[in-house]
Amino acid sequence: MGFDDKVSNKADDLKGKAKEAGGKASDDEGLEAEGRNDQRKASLKDAGEKVKDAFKK
Repeated sequence: MGFDDKVSNKADDLKGKAKEAGGKASDDEGLEAEGRNDQRKASLKDAGEKVKDAFKK
């Protein structure tokens, strides 16, 4: 996994956490769900990168 990919995935995860927290604070279920979705996407991207790395070895 390249450094850029790691940074991008972590940024997406943090963005999702911020959206989720903002949604909870403002009682906005849509924003909260969007934040959780962003976090899931970041996790899936990270897992995909790890699989690619495993096959490169």
